[in-house]
Amino acid sequence: MSTRRSVESANGSLVSRCVRFYQPVLTRVCEFPPAILAYFSGVRSRRQVKMLHEGILCRLELGFYHAIIVPLIAFLPAPLAYGIACLQGNLRYHLDRSKRAALLEGLEGVFSDQLSPAKRIQVTRDFFRLRSCEAVDVMRLAGKGRALARLVEVQGLEHVEAALAAGKGAILCGAHFGSYISCFSLIGALGFPITLVGRTPTKVTRNRTFIERLVYHLFILKPLVHHWQRPNIQPRGQLESAVQAADAVRHNELVGILLDPPVPTVSRPKAVQVNFLGGKALLLPGTTTIARLTGAPVLMTFMRRSQDWRHQVLEISPPISLEGDAITAFKRCLAVAEKAIRQNPAHWHYCGKFALSELGLLPELPEPTKV
Repeated sequence: MSTRRSVESANGSLVSRCVRFYQPVLTRVCEFPPAILAYFSGVRSRRQVKMLHEGILCRLELGFYHAIIVPLIAFLPAPLAYGIACLQGNLRYHLDRSKRAALLEGLEGVFSDQLSPAKRIQVTRDFFRLRSCEAVDVMRLAGKGRALARLVEVQGLEHVEAALAAGKGAILCGAHFGSYISCFSLIGALGFPITLVGRTPTKVTRNRTFIERLVYHLFILKPLVHHWQRPNIQPRGQLESAVQAADAVRHNELVGILLDPPVPTVSRPKAVQVNFLGGKALLLPGTTTIARLTGAPVLMTFMRRSQDWRHQVLEISPPISLEGDAITAFKRCLAVAEKAIRQNPAHWHYCGKFALSELGLLPELPEPTKV
């Protein structure tokens, strides 16, 4: 029996017990007045109120996991730490029905040509397990990050060293794939100066409570930023963020950029439609624009988790060709990302129907009715 199946069989009975334990809690939570629950969850629509009770329970459980469980287990022997993380992922698969349904619908809408119904269920289960394991990755970056570095095989680091030796810095381009933030911070922990460009979730997700924001900053963001050369570059304006990223590259530093986030409404006029996962996605080609302006190479960067859930491989590609215009070069980068996503769809954070709709890969969902 494989290691993966051993973990699943060992966790199966525990998951059913945990679900039975949480059932009375769910019943009690459902008895709270909707107005009180709406205040804590930040909901604003009837559709969200309908899913509210389940959502509150899941958010409480997730906060408990990040704030209590992960700090306690992260530095235990890796098989035990990631085994518990898989158990929590199994539990969330059972509890978070709305997320589970959104993932299954998204996988059916975009990956139905390569995933059977049974495979889509397996990918959905793995999605929850991977997210739980990624929380352990982040905590193991505390200090010098050696607890995580021991579990990651780095391939292609010579491309980073060559870029820095040339004095032009480099752009490490990835997607919301696997432990994408831990991946960049791990490179910083290895001694390379790196800065990230991207929106901090607590700044763009307005319905998070104060407690959720606090948990994010203390138990997720803090271990990560310790290994960054500069503060995270917030893309408040395309020109401003591009200037800051170009400045870092010109100082012979590394810049980590993700090419697949949904485009905000204010930036849509600058976005382009590109072929992606069998559809037309609306994305910003800023990565290759900065690279062409600064002369910095673009290195595609992905971290894949092995079947034992604890070991990972960090892959850094040779420089991507920047021939042609910025959009042509961007499409080359996107093709590399699509190949990685098709090989490991559970690693991709945007395989749910809502994210896919924002990207333009699924039809737009109707706006919920306002209360």
